[in-house]
Amino acid sequence: MLFKYQAVDKDGGKTSGTVDSVSLEVAMNAIQRRGLVILSIKPAESNESSLLSRNLSIFEKVKSRDVVLLSRQLATLFASQISALRIFRLLGSESENPALRSHLNEVADDLQGGSSISKALSRHPKLFSSFYINMVRAGEESGKLDQTFTFLADNIERSYALLSKAKNAMIYPLFVVATFIAVMTLMLTMVIPKLTSILVESGQEIPFYTKMVIAVSDFFVSYGLFILFAFLIGGFFAWRWSKTSEGEVALSEIKLKVPYLGTLYKKLYLARITGNLSTMLSAAIPIVKTLEITSDIIDNAVFKRVIKQATDDVKAGVSLSGAFAKHEEMPGIMIAMFKVGEESGEMSEILKTMNRFYEREVSDAVDALVGLIEPAMVVGLGLGVGFLLASVLIPIYNVSMSIA
Repeated sequence: MLFKYQAVDKDGGKTSGTVDSVSLEVAMNAIQRRGLVILSIKPAESNESSLLSRNLSIFEKVKSRDVVLLSRQLATLFASQISALRIFRLLGSESENPALRSHLNEVADDLQGGSSISKALSRHPKLFSSFYINMVRAGEESGKLDQTFTFLADNIERSYALLSKAKNAMIYPLFVVATFIAVMTLMLTMVIPKLTSILVESGQEIPFYTKMVIAVSDFFVSYGLFILFAFLIGGFFAWRWSKTSEGEVALSEIKLKVPYLGTLYKKLYLARITGNLSTMLSAAIPIVKTLEITSDIIDNAVFKRVIKQATDDVKAGVSLSGAFAKHEEMPGIMIAMFKVGEESGEMSEILKTMNRFYEREVSDAVDALVGLIEPAMVVGLGLGVGFLLASVLIPIYNVSMSIA
């Protein structure tokens, strides 16, 4: 494999070149044997492959499970007393994800330039959250980076599993709803008009419910394209509105007020809040800094506002339980547990217990929701299609019987 390097010779002059070697470590040893001090070294790529790699990286994304695996690899390598530079060079060269490989190589370049690990990671906010970076900074200060990365891997893995379960639970209902809409649209625009012509030609009296179906069918046939365009345009403006501060707050409030789903979302956010607070407090990160970081990583405007106001109260000298007690969004059991944690000095353990409680609550709620939605959706789809067919086929049957 070919590596490009920049180095300084014994006289202080800069030099650069390439070296062919089986690995990065062997290449670095070969350069150092020449009496050179390495400034930077990285795999050499042709212009074509480099351009291709950059284009591919646009479509490649670093997923949460990639960050979990990376954190576990970092924990193992740091426990083996390998230098940070060699660790990130190794992981960067071995990564199969072009986007992750690019990030890791840039981190390694920053480390080679004298940057700390947390500072190097902070230059990649799309990959490493403020929570992740502050945990690494705490690990650097305590000298326990291997334990820190294990903590992070466990935390991200739990959050990823919880969110994945909640998202996957909605896939089937959305599929059934989409199928229902598609079937109803095809029935109203293609099947019903053909059956309607038979009824009209028969001259028989058409029942009221059949007239309703025919009227809806005629409306969709005549104005279907306009409805589609209006739906697309309305969806676009709704999406734009949801990106504004007012829209974000309104959607967050709606999320929490939807029957049953609102309770599920609330428990999900409480699980994330308690999990992040517990992990960061266990790393000896100050409570104010912990609250500020937690507010940044919660993607619900309502809870974000609650945490920011609680942060201001804590800065003013109010206890954590007292600060959260002012907000009805925070359940009474959590406030009571916060008070126990403050009195006992075991806030991190109390938060960890609350986190496990809410994660279990979310998991049970998702299982129950899936168990209820699946049969309800199937029954709804059957009733809708059955009503359409019955409203047309029954009059046709009556016509055939009268002819007979």
